[in-house]
Amino acid sequence: MAASTFATAAPAFADPLTESGEIVESATAPDGSRITKTEVLDDQHLIVYVYSAAMDKEIPVDVWRPADTSVPRPTLYLLNGAGGGEDSATWRFRTDAIDFFADKNVNVVSPVGGKWSYYTDWKQADPVLGVHKWTTFLTEELPPLIDAGLGTNGVNSIAGVSSSGTSVMQLAIKAPGLYKGLAAYSGCAQTSDPIGQRFVKLTTETWGGGDTRNMWGPTDDPMWVENDPYVHAESLRGLELYISNGNGLPGEYDTLNGPEIEGKPDVLANQIVVGGVIEAATNYCTHNMANRLGELGIPATFNFRDSGSHSWGYWQDDLKNSWPVLARALGV
Repeated sequence: MAASTFATAAPAFADPLTESGEIVESATAPDGSRITKTEVLDDQHLIVYVYSAAMDKEIPVDVWRPADTSVPRPTLYLLNGAGGGEDSATWRFRTDAIDFFADKNVNVVSPVGGKWSYYTDWKQADPVLGVHKWTTFLTEELPPLIDAGLGTNGVNSIAGVSSSGTSVMQLAIKAPGLYKGLAAYSGCAQTSDPIGQRFVKLTTETWGGGDTRNMWGPTDDPMWVENDPYVHAESLRGLELYISNGNGLPGEYDTLNGPEIEGKPDVLANQIVVGGVIEAATNYCTHNMANRLGELGIPATFNFRDSGSHSWGYWQDDLKNSWPVLARALGV
């Protein structure tokens, strides 16, 4: 009698979202963090509200769904800049990123909050900036909720701009294995040397009104070194890396008809002068990181632009230029 072979088809993937686009089931993070509600903007875009137990508050998370949800997809965590998106300086409002990702098979997850925090865990609450436990939120609380609520395949990468260009490296180092790749646009990869500390203080104290002693302690506290990507660059080995920076000189978007300048000379002057100085500073850090990764033999894609201020027109281009690296890391 001839042997019979039976093939069992794998069950079809079921998108966990309801027909109305809401997330109705999700895991609970180990500390009790949870999705509290979902605001449906359209077929591909949601605002997911997540309660963070570590910070004891609700965090809105901008979520862009894949073009095709018939199978589980990977996730790109996309961080806003120093204002945390609370100032509307977000990828959604300052770039065409939503249109760019509309046909991509990836979940894009962009938290809104954490202004001037460097998306790190602070030593203690700050009288001005409050409680910040963003490393815990981004690496322990949010990922299991996103994976369960959106039905992802568990493959992640992360990208960030300006101070978050520092944060994405810190987060990858703090959570080995969580991300397959990262992209940092105009960030400073140093935090514990005098130049890096001055940059962190400028962001958190001068602009944000907070106190970095509540963040990582006095400048001789070991936490400044613990959170320094340059010092811990070896921990980035194995990741797909894309790192970009302009040099601070006026470029194609630093004109009266540039993005968001709207013909206003005062706005343009601020972008050229202030944005130029900041970009020149991050350029210094980024070259140091390039040299460090080279010494360690860690491959990375660097894009040193020959002009450009610290502004969104260039970061919009950076995001698109980094996509081949991120896509490779995500497997799409």
